[in-house]
Amino acid sequence: MSEKFKRIHIIVLDSVGIGEASDAGKYGDEGCDTLGHTAEAIGGLHVPHLEKLGLSNIRPDQPLQGVAVQEHPAAYYTKMHEISAGKDSMDGHWEMMGLPVMTPLHTFPNGFPDELIKKIESYSGRKVLWNKPASGTEIIRKFGERQMKTGELIVYTSGDSVLQIAAHEKVIPLRELYDICEYSRRLTIAEPYRLGRVIARPYIGDRADNFERTADRRDLTLEPPEETVMDHLKKAGFDSLAIGKINDIFSGHGISQGWHTVSNDDGMDKFNQVLDRDFHGLSFTNLVDFDAKYGHRREPVLFGRALEAFDRRLGQALPKLRMEDLLMITADHGNDPGFRGTDHTREYVPLLVYSPKFAGDGRPLPVRQTFADIGATVADNFGVDMPKTGISFLNQLT
Repeated sequence: MSEKFKRIHIIVLDSVGIGEASDAGKYGDEGCDTLGHTAEAIGGLHVPHLEKLGLSNIRPDQPLQGVAVQEHPAAYYTKMHEISAGKDSMDGHWEMMGLPVMTPLHTFPNGFPDELIKKIESYSGRKVLWNKPASGTEIIRKFGERQMKTGELIVYTSGDSVLQIAAHEKVIPLRELYDICEYSRRLTIAEPYRLGRVIARPYIGDRADNFERTADRRDLTLEPPEETVMDHLKKAGFDSLAIGKINDIFSGHGISQGWHTVSNDDGMDKFNQVLDRDFHGLSFTNLVDFDAKYGHRREPVLFGRALEAFDRRLGQALPKLRMEDLLMITADHGNDPGFRGTDHTREYVPLLVYSPKFAGDGRPLPVRQTFADIGATVADNFGVDMPKTGISFLNQLT
């Protein structure tokens, strides 16, 4: 079959959900609505490019404040439901590439067992501080000054399957922090821990009121247990380009070239540079600021401003798209900044699918029952092995 598109681009707006999923109650997330609550908090979103693509058309009975439903949207539009057993970034991204996480990973709401903590202390030669769930920004504000004096490791977790270690860069150099996290990753791959991620969380500053987490964060995820659509693309000789934390999430698998980013703006800079390249295959971008800077911190106004900033950058990127390009804008989970707690929220995610060849003739797509439909569509377009999960919507894009 001949390709419909030479290049497919996926942009993941990390944590930008569009209302509670059908199984939100299982996660205690009834009433969550990342985009809806953000739009209300900001007094109406100004996102003209997302608006024209059809963002509010996804939920015309409950349009986002400030975002008009379009009579002739530029994109195909729908929302997607996650089938993975969790609501972590790894789960969402793996599922997009045809590999849903069906066995729940472990969480540690009461902190990690003493046996694990003692091993980390013995290996690092440093004591562990806290070892309970926490907001990353709050925990360094609370214990950062102490950590600078004692050289302890601030270990914390969340509602997700994650072990995070925070340390001041001047007290514990990055290389040492990464080494400790890599050791912790090796300890937590198998049972009885079976953690999704270990994250190094370096910070800078000289006192509690100006501590700031840096872009030198490093996510150490599980190795994908099976090949994903990206592996199939790379094996078949197509480009598989990764921007942002995609490389970390997939542990480097199925990626022909990748770029680390320090912010949403940096991510969009690199995305625009990729658009200027003559490549053949997939570009996969994650923009993490919505999640890391505003969602977990429950900052709905700043979350909204970040969406508006993204929309401006999107306006610069859209004219670069060629007739043989397809752009998909989506998210990996919710993280409602207007909701209780500090964890991810179980939500539908938006899906906007755009190509200049659509000529402003966007239409609704059926609600996708799994994020894996994205990977199936990519595989279908390039004629590589289809994932076990997911249904392609390529033939619906006319």
